[in-house]
Amino acid sequence: MPAAVTAEQNRVDREALLDAAEQLFYENGIQAVGMDQVRAASGLSLKRIYRFFEAKEDLVVAMLKRRDLRWRGSLAAHVDRVADPRERVLAVFDWLAEWFAEPGFRGCAWINAHGELGASSEAVLAEVRAHKQAFHDQIDTWVRATGLPVTEPVYLLAEGAIVTAGISGDPVPARQAREAVAALLGRPSP
Repeated sequence: MPAAVTAEQNRVDREALLDAAEQLFYENGIQAVGMDQVRAASGLSLKRIYRFFEAKEDLVVAMLKRRDLRWRGSLAAHVDRVADPRERVLAVFDWLAEWFAEPGFRGCAWINAHGELGASSEAVLAEVRAHKQAFHDQIDTWVRATGLPVTEPVYLLAEGAIVTAGISGDPVPARQAREAVAALLGRPSP
């Protein structure tokens, strides 16, 4: 009789599965990746994978949720190092520029997922919307601290930079959006 799988082994296997799925889905697209590819990349059997996630859609949603926490956490850590409220908002675009310049950058995982599955998967659509709302809320918090009512244009400039960089493969849109936001925020106080 095989030994029982421990809670720690379940945690390790689930993380390995999510790592493999995230890499494959982000690099190749969700629909282009079959579960056999996920199996091979994760080193887990299909039976084990389906014990964690009953359907590929469930795996996609879990991957997006985990990526959201990591992505927004990294952004917040970068912005929170800056004390001045105006400079904090601009730091969002500095972080975006670094992200856009990373090897393997393929745009926004949530926009990509929405493009592939948003019309056919309520669960994926809900996760995409939750991420975008959480990102909007982060920006709103940082913009409000400046005392200026410019959350929406700042958010739209960030989203536009993400989409443009994803399509062009060029990090320049982050700098261009940063310049536009700097103009919205006005000159810093002396």
